[in-house]
Order: sequence, then structure tokens, then C-alpha cells
Amino acid sequence: MAASGKAEYGLDYFLKGALAGGICCSITHGALTPVDVVKTRMQLEPTKYTGMISGFNKVIAEEGAGALLTGLGPTAFGYFVQGWFKFGGVEYFKIQAAQSMTEQQTWDNRNSIYLGASAAAEFIADIFLCPLEATRIRLVSNPTYADSMLGCMAKMVKEEGVIGAFYSGFGPILAKQVPYTMAKFAVQGATAEKIYDSLGKTPKEMSSGENISVSLASGVVAGVTAAIISHPADTLLSKINKAGAGGSGGMFSRLANIAAETGLVKLCTQGLAARCVMIGTLTAGQFGIFDIVMNAVGASKFHFHDPSKGDH
Repeated sequence: MAASGKAEYGLDYFLKGALAGGICCSITHGALTPVDVVKTRMQLEPTKYTGMISGFNKVIAEEGAGALLTGLGPTAFGYFVQGWFKFGGVEYFKIQAAQSMTEQQTWDNRNSIYLGASAAAEFIADIFLCPLEATRIRLVSNPTYADSMLGCMAKMVKEEGVIGAFYSGFGPILAKQVPYTMAKFAVQGATAEKIYDSLGKTPKEMSSGENISVSLASGVVAGVTAAIISHPADTLLSKINKAGAGGSGGMFSRLANIAAETGLVKLCTQGLAARCVMIGTLTAGQFGIFDIVMNAVGASKFHFHDPSKGDH
């Protein structure tokens, strides 16, 4: 899986990667908005929303089917922005690291490169995602709060200030997203590598359709792994963005109060099955759509390769 020449990976490549990342994240997160609405309700009101199917039925019965699309605007827009920086950033940091090493060093350190590149890219992406995620959760937890994404954001700022409204969940969003993204990219890369090895082929020896199939299969494994790792922080994030949760103190005291009230077991398990289904599907879709868009814009995706197996 050859790291090709430096000229192939200039600004044009990174912009194409960022665009593909924005599109794949926006489509997948937007499509799964109904699942996320029910999952968030299960985390916020576990006694009322006790299961995924019953949660769907309860939301539809009480609020109408349209309620399942609550937060679609900030979800689609927020995750386009996040995907732009996340996927574009991973490609950028990954290739910069690879180009600073020999081919053998790059191959030997590929897992560390995946982990470092994804952590750096996700941190940057979360700065932009956090306000939109806070807005989405506010709309889901209180559908009557505002009529639109911009209206919700304006009202939140007026009531709580910019930091209080949009960044009270920055700690948990980092705790959720950074390990999630590190696991997502590292596990997907390692799983894809195993699949290619089992087939006895490299990505360049396979058709675009076959490579997309590998991305989809490895994405499912990566998504479920990443969901389990990041779930406690995801629960905290949902709860802290509910108005009044955890008292009126600072972010860390509120988080501590929420964690104590919820308990470790519930933090790790509330809504986990639904989230595994959601993230497994979502991650597979992201890697598949990313490859499709990269092919469509004429970008040859960067892959690590083992120098001992020749240049592929």
C-alpha cells in the first residue's frame, strides 16, 4: 500500500479529502438523525424512553413523525464542518508524518501515525462542532425551545453567553470524539490491512468497487469499537447540554454531579446498543462515501505500504 510521490499530495489533494470528509459526515449523520434523537432521549430520560423501538413509537405518538428530524439542520451542517476538518485533517497530518520519514519508518509507525493524525484533526474539528452539537442537543431535549437552528443559537447566547451556551460541553466532546476518532481511524486502517492481506492484494490491484467494499466492512468493525470506547463521554455530553443538568456550578463540577447521579454502569450502558448500531452503520457509510467522493473528484487515496512487498 504505497505512499506515492509528494507531488501527488499537495493542497489540491487535501481540499478534495476535506470535501469528501464533509460530504460523507453530513450525509451519514443527517440520515441517522431519527436514531440519534431517540438515543439522546434515552440518555436524557431513561425512565421514559426505555428502548429503541418503543422510543421511536413514543416520540411519534406524542410529537408526530416530524419530531424524529429534530436537530437535522445543525446535525447536517455541523458534521459537514466537522468532517471537513476531521477527514481532511487526518489526510494532512498522516501524509505530513509519512513524508518526514523513510518508507520503512512510515510502515513501522503507521498505527502511531493514524492515532496522532486523528487526535490532532479531531481536536481542531471539535472547536467548530461543539456549538452546533450543543444546539442540536438543546433542540432534541426541548423541541419547543426555538423554531430554527439560528433562532436556537441566538436564544442560547442571550441566556447563557457564548462560552456557557456553546462550550460547556467542550470537555466531554473532546473526551468522546478524540478517543472515538483515534479508534475509528486506527481500527479501520488495521482491519482494512488485514482484509487486503487475506485477499492477497493491495488497494491498487483492486477495482474502486472492491476498495469501497473493504472500506465498508472495515468501517463497521471500527465504528462498533469506537462507539464502545467513547460511549460514557457521549452520555455525559447529552446530559450536560440539557438545561439545568448537574447544578449551576462550573463545567467540571456539573460533570462530576452528573456522573455521580448517573453511576458508572449507566454511563457506559445507557443507549449503548442503539449507539453501536448507529455508529457501526454511520462509520461504514462514512468510509464508503469518502472513497466514492474521492474517486469522483479524481483523487487517488493515500495508503501505507510495506516496502518489502515492492512498490504498488
